[in-house]
Amino acid sequence: MTPVSAGNGSRFADRPVAAGGTSIDEWAGWGRAFPELNLDDCPALVLVAPHPDDETLGFGATAATLRARGVDVSVVSVTDGGAAIAGLSRVEREWLEGARCAELHRATEILGLAPPICLGLPDGRVSDHEAELTDTLAGLLAGGPKGTWCAATWRGDGHPDHEAVGRASAAAAQRTGAVLLEYPVWMWHWAVPDDDGVPWHRMSRVRLDPVSIARKELATRVFRTQLVPQQPEADAILPEFVVPRLLAVGEAVFR
Repeated sequence: MTPVSAGNGSRFADRPVAAGGTSIDEWAGWGRAFPELNLDDCPALVLVAPHPDDETLGFGATAATLRARGVDVSVVSVTDGGAAIAGLSRVEREWLEGARCAELHRATEILGLAPPICLGLPDGRVSDHEAELTDTLAGLLAGGPKGTWCAATWRGDGHPDHEAVGRASAAAAQRTGAVLLEYPVWMWHWAVPDDDGVPWHRMSRVRLDPVSIARKELATRVFRTQLVPQQPEADAILPEFVVPRLLAVGEAVFR
C-alpha cells in the first residue's frame, strides 16, 4: 500500500495540542458516510501501538469486540512512553515508564485482551529502529493464520512515532501477506473535514457495540499519567478535550 504522503508532521506542528484542534462539533456536523469494516473477515488481530494508550484510544473498542467474538488479539506496545514528560531525572523516568506499563496492562485487561507484548523501544525515537521493528512484527504476523489483520497507527498521523510504527507495520504486512489497517489518532486533532491531506477514500468505519464502547471508555480512565498533571503547576499530557473527541469520533481505519 502506498502512503498518501511522506508524513504530516508539519500539519501537527502547525496545530499543537494546546491549540485545541478540530472540535467534536465540527466532526459530528460533517456527515460524510463511510463503508463499514466487516469484522467477520478477521481471522486474528495484531494491534500495534506506538505508546501505552494508543491501542485503547485508537482501536480499543474494535479489539474488544473481536476478542468477545473469539478472535485471537495480540497487543504490541512499541515504546515505554517514558518521554511523555520532558526534563525528568532517570529515577523519575523509570517511575513513569513503570506506571505507564501498569496502566497498559490494566487497560488491556478491561478490554478483555491478553497481556500486551512490550518491546521497550525508546519513546520519541522509533524511526531509528524501524528495521528492527519491522522484523519483530513480521515474525509475529507470520505466526498467525493467513490473512491476519495488522492494525497500526496511520503513516500520516503527524506524530513521528505514530508514522514510524505505521511504516514498519506496513512493511511487515507486505512481507507476510497480512492485511494492513491504519488507524488515525492525532489526525482527528489537526485535520479538518474533507481535508486534502487525508485519504478519505480509503477510510472504513467500525460499527461498535455498546458493551465494547463501555469497555473502551472505562479503559481510557486508567491512563492517569496522561490525564492528570504529574508535576506541580504542570498541565496534563492530554488536555481534557482529547479523549472525549476520540471517543466521539469512534473508530476508523485506512485500508
